[in-house]
Amino acid sequence: MITIEKMNKFYSDFHALKDIDLAVEEGQRIVLCGPSGSGKSTLIRCLNGLETFESGTVTVVGIKMTRSSQAVRKARQQVGMVFQSFNLFPHLSVLNNLLIAPRLTGARNMAETREYAMHLLERVRIADQAGKYPSELSGGQQQRVAIARALCMRPKVMLFDEPTSALDPEMIKEVLDVMIDLGRDGMTMIAVTHEMGFAKTIADKVVFMDAGRIVETAAPDVFFSNPQTERAQRFLHTILH
Repeated sequence: MITIEKMNKFYSDFHALKDIDLAVEEGQRIVLCGPSGSGKSTLIRCLNGLETFESGTVTVVGIKMTRSSQAVRKARQQVGMVFQSFNLFPHLSVLNNLLIAPRLTGARNMAETREYAMHLLERVRIADQAGKYPSELSGGQQQRVAIARALCMRPKVMLFDEPTSALDPEMIKEVLDVMIDLGRDGMTMIAVTHEMGFAKTIADKVVFMDAGRIVETAAPDVFFSNPQTERAQRFLHTILH
């Protein structure tokens, strides 16, 4: 589904991503973790054209990512993304937040799309809020709407950029539960998160980054019980103790 080969990203003289190699198979659930500033969010933003990269190749669902607006547009139709902030349209109801992208991309049957949107709201356990506006919802509810909105375009891959970092502790579980359900249903996912319990529960592979590099890649049971690099050992000691 995703292949990254020798990708490098610069911000002026700052080398943000260094020779990134990563392959994601259909149905895989990847967790990116590491200290702040290690390049995790930049990496996934390169996968849907929110960031450009200077060298290397990135192929997403068969689409080679370039600076071409056509390539970016095609990729975004296949890749859903959920951010730290919810980015909902405040002047639209919950349901219309889901429907706006299909409308703008020329969905042929809006009645069917509306029915599918309601199905997604039921799936994220918020269908009873369909007529409300984002300001009337809790943070956890807004993030679940954001997930449903991304799913409304029927993506083949879902990207999550620290989706629980802006939430109160009691709201984190309701968002993670939705993500776990998606993973168990076979959605291909890449999640940037510090929620190590989520990584242990749902990830097929943990990718640990530091200073713009992938330092270690392992199955969750191996990564958490026996990290191979000293940098990963220090990271886990800090966040788990």
